[in-house]
Amino acid sequence: MSLIFAAPDRSSIPLTLLSSEGLEGWLANQPVQVQAWVKASGFTAAFGASLALASADGTIAGALVGTGTKDARARNRFALGAARSNLPVQTYYLLSDLSGDALHAELLGWLLSDYQFDRYRAQGGPFAELTCPDGIDSGALEAIAAGEMLTRDLINTPASDMGPPNLERAARNLADRYDAKITVIEGEALLEQNFPMIHAVGRAASRAPRLIDMRWGDTGPTLTLVGKGVCFDTGGLNIKPASSMGLMKKDMGGAAAVLGLAKMIMSHGMPLQLRVLVPAVENSISADAFRPQDILRSRKGLTVEINNTDAEGRLVLADALALADEEKPDVIISMATLTGAARVAVGPDLAPYYAQSDSSAAALESAARRVQDPVWRMPFWDPYETMIEPGIADLDNAPKGGFAGSITAALFLRRFVTETPNYMHFDIYGWQPSAAPARPKGGVGQGTRALLAALPEMLDL
Repeated sequence: MSLIFAAPDRSSIPLTLLSSEGLEGWLANQPVQVQAWVKASGFTAAFGASLALASADGTIAGALVGTGTKDARARNRFALGAARSNLPVQTYYLLSDLSGDALHAELLGWLLSDYQFDRYRAQGGPFAELTCPDGIDSGALEAIAAGEMLTRDLINTPASDMGPPNLERAARNLADRYDAKITVIEGEALLEQNFPMIHAVGRAASRAPRLIDMRWGDTGPTLTLVGKGVCFDTGGLNIKPASSMGLMKKDMGGAAAVLGLAKMIMSHGMPLQLRVLVPAVENSISADAFRPQDILRSRKGLTVEINNTDAEGRLVLADALALADEEKPDVIISMATLTGAARVAVGPDLAPYYAQSDSSAAALESAARRVQDPVWRMPFWDPYETMIEPGIADLDNAPKGGFAGSITAALFLRRFVTETPNYMHFDIYGWQPSAAPARPKGGVGQGTRALLAALPEMLDL
């Protein structure tokens, strides 16, 4: 599994991409036997449908793939990816009227459809291959696919093999690949260097908590990515029920997302100064676990009353965000699998985000549409600030009442970014609950491709 295009000098046959509206026009220009075969097969160019075409000697002469009707295209994405596993295993070249962003999206979907998590069990395949069309930067698309593959692999790996030390190793491997610098603050050193909330959340685990700090690039605008790295979340002393704990290996999805995005940025050689901060912990249960009603002092100096130990992600992010804010970068972006409230609000497919800068939000929205990586803006709603103020401390990590859970979490995080006006926070799900085109069930990146496409405008590159 490499998620790359076939070599351009490979012998290949045509793969024709057709909309339902364009099928009749295409058929009118085909030989009678092709017209008869397509009609007899019932091929209507429905979204993701495919049909092999035979030559006179019975070999595969080519294939058709449908993108569906206008309504179907509005409801789905990655038609080529949807069809790939059903195509005869051949090497193809693409024939299509698509261009620009639409073509790029289909080609990326093709690459991503090759993804399989095969660390513990051999998966199916091989699949059909495709040469990259002329005029398309294959390396750029392959770099995006590789970044997404890293994110998916990290999320899909269970906590037995993806604890804080393993997440650190993944970050070090990435740093080695791109000549980035990396430092790690671990265990009791977190207290010595003033990261008390990262330490408090992770101290009960047998694998020590840590803060991973990676830097790349020497010139250009400054961008800091902060990713929640809770490698497994039991809920702590406010323990989760089994039904809620079943997917908690994905609670480091924010860390996986920012590492995948960092890989994309570095692969593209973007002219910026990148910093990636990942607080990597396990929220475990032991005699040393932090407790409900504890009051923690943060790196920022703000005190936090713990009203639920299962609201730990915002605590580790807060210390990391405070560190990021001290440098006053041009943009800070945090990504986290933070609240169930976000899933209730927008479901698993949309990546809700919060933005202080309207211009950055506009750039992101435009980019998300272009690259078919859907996002949805949520409000930093100032009137809810009182909900995160318990009175006994500066902040409450789990406001009572059950209202506006994602918004209050975002407001909590914003309290730790006071020197950087351009702050953006993503409350992602990081999981594909059922298979979809180019997105098998399991870990998935959200918002990262949109951010990659938006960064040139956000940072004036």
